[in-house]
Amino acid sequence: MPPPSATAAARDHLAADLARRIRRRWRAEVAAIGGTGALAHDDDRDGTAVSLVVVTYRPGGGPRSTRRRLGGQLVDLTVAAQQDLLARARTLTTDWPLQADRYLHVRPLDDDGNWLAGLRDAHLARLAEATPREFSALAREAWCAAWELLTDAVHAGQWHDEDGALLLLAEARIATAITEGLLARTYFRGRADAARRTGVAGLDLVELRDRLEQQATELSRRGCPTDADPL
Repeated sequence: MPPPSATAAARDHLAADLARRIRRRWRAEVAAIGGTGALAHDDDRDGTAVSLVVVTYRPGGGPRSTRRRLGGQLVDLTVAAQQDLLARARTLTTDWPLQADRYLHVRPLDDDGNWLAGLRDAHLARLAEATPREFSALAREAWCAAWELLTDAVHAGQWHDEDGALLLLAEARIATAITEGLLARTYFRGRADAARRTGVAGLDLVELRDRLEQQATELSRRGCPTDADPL
């Protein structure tokens, strides 16, 4: 196994090479190319995918989004039009804790117009105008999803579906972590990072229920009770 520095250098080389090839083939279609995830944070590890975002001038332009392995390296290529990517950056959803990093941290690989910096600024502007009530409402939606997953995990266990219970418990942990991120206005690098940083990774069914009850209490304090008329 090559040392981490050699592995990171290989990924940097692959990312730069892909950006050149994409620019060469779709010169009139592509506005910018950037690296996200580990590439953007410069902390590649063995097995980490080379994640690229290709920004096109119009929908349907440029290459297709794909996941492939090239030269032993996993490549995750996301292609989106400028207008669509900007719309996503300006929209807050329950997935915000898992999506924000790809707007705020992008390494420019081919961006003469500095478009990727504009994407970051658009997302920051949206965050600046978001109210605490807006984030609390999103947290309540995420909480309901987490509670449903936890309930399903309990039922699966009662029916002796141990594999199903474990899978549902894992999903309930992630949903609980997302709720925590919305309550604290904190975003994560990914699902594993969310579980680790919120401390839900090792929680069992009872402990996770207690965490969700704590979140429900906080939501009620903020004026968004989990038990309320939805109309």
